[in-house]
Amino acid sequence: MAEFVVVGGTGQIGAKTVSRLRESGRDAVAASPGTGVDLLTGAGLDAVLQGARVVIDVSKPRATAPDAVHEYFTSGMANLLRAEREHGIRHHLALSIVGSDRHDVPFYAGKVAGERAVRESAVPYTIVHATQFFEFAPAIAAQAEADGVVTLPDALVQPCAGADVADLLVELALGEALSADLDVAGPDRMPLAEFVSRALLATGDHRVVHAGPKGMYFGGGLEREALVPGPDARILPTSFGAWLLAHS
Repeated sequence: MAEFVVVGGTGQIGAKTVSRLRESGRDAVAASPGTGVDLLTGAGLDAVLQGARVVIDVSKPRATAPDAVHEYFTSGMANLLRAEREHGIRHHLALSIVGSDRHDVPFYAGKVAGERAVRESAVPYTIVHATQFFEFAPAIAAQAEADGVVTLPDALVQPCAGADVADLLVELALGEALSADLDVAGPDRMPLAEFVSRALLATGDHRVVHAGPKGMYFGGGLEREALVPGPDARILPTSFGAWLLAHS
């Protein structure tokens, strides 16, 4: 039995979060399909939540079809929250995305449905809306590439380091639920195309990246400021330049 359960705890952010909790002397466990926990079926939830106090949800669906994404964030979240209520979880800490409710990207629409379920649940909660991780640039490029050219919307981003987000999740998990939403972002704002281009170049990837009227972001369009945080966002410490130097 563990005090902290990280749903999606074998992924990029989840694994960092589990590691940091353990380094701080906390008893934490990763919950994912690979460890026998499936939100869609509810399998493994009762066992992993036994004796837990805090659930940190950084999970995401493996499928990308809009219907599958929506099912994951509705049926899967309903299963998780029902199990949390039954086990008396005192804090549901969810990782979401800045701007999830501002545009028509199918994945984000699913996220919004999941966020609504969290807010309407009786489980005390905190929802962290993070901007794009620096590490996410290759995936953004991959979904927007055609014939070796990456075409993105003319939008702004304020990306952040995944390690900073994991640190913040641990900090919040050790405190009381806020019953509120919180935006977090990195210190540098820039065009989406510039962010992706610089991140790719740091790894020796010289694909052409530009913004254009036909640019899409994971199947949807973007307004220019759809991905930037609100004025009260918490600013995380690692700059994009420092991250590039460390990862080049």
